[in-house]
Amino acid sequence: MTGNKVDSIEAIVERTLTRQRRIDTTITSGQQAVPPLPAQSRTEPLPRTAPPPEILASSPAPDAPMTLADLYTAHRIRLVRLAALLVDEPATAEDVVQEAFTGLHRNWSGLRDEYAALGYLRTAVVNGSRSVLRRRRTAREYVPPHQVNARSAESLAILSAEHQAVVDALGSLPDRQREVLVLRYYAGMSELEISEVTGISRGAVKSTASRALDAMQKQMVAAGREA
Repeated sequence: MTGNKVDSIEAIVERTLTRQRRIDTTITSGQQAVPPLPAQSRTEPLPRTAPPPEILASSPAPDAPMTLADLYTAHRIRLVRLAALLVDEPATAEDVVQEAFTGLHRNWSGLRDEYAALGYLRTAVVNGSRSVLRRRRTAREYVPPHQVNARSAESLAILSAEHQAVVDALGSLPDRQREVLVLRYYAGMSELEISEVTGISRGAVKSTASRALDAMQKQMVAAGREA
């Protein structure tokens, strides 16, 4: 594949998953209320530090301490969508995220600030999704992604044909390749952050992303969808 083709498919993937993230962020407002949480989790805040730019839009007021309920309200829906892109089943994605928040509650007192808490959640979602896929392979029950509607009706309706083609191709990738692209372009994470969350080196993150983009290019061409 030439450099130009790599750039082309990368731009399309970035555009698609960035748009998906923006749609999901918009949909998040007005979602269901937070279910009952232990009293301490609702009232005991974590220390606040300067937030990364991508978190500012969905965080509480800058001078307000962050609680577990705040994290749930601000990030649950996007974490569910991230998990759905990895495991291809909305109900399973909900379970993965619920387990992540349960683990966060157990480890709440050991976290230094709310951004460490968000990092914990992302790592827990990735690891939980990996566990789901391993169990599927062991039981030989894996359902191909294109047979499952892993995205919400709202998101799917808003995506263009080009964007839907990209999401379909994304679903055909091996687990690790899909994981890296979803974290990079949907979660908006840097190579260093992806390395920390996935436990692979930065070099492996970069090479995996390159192979994934190449595979998506070939998949879309084979399906008659030139990138």
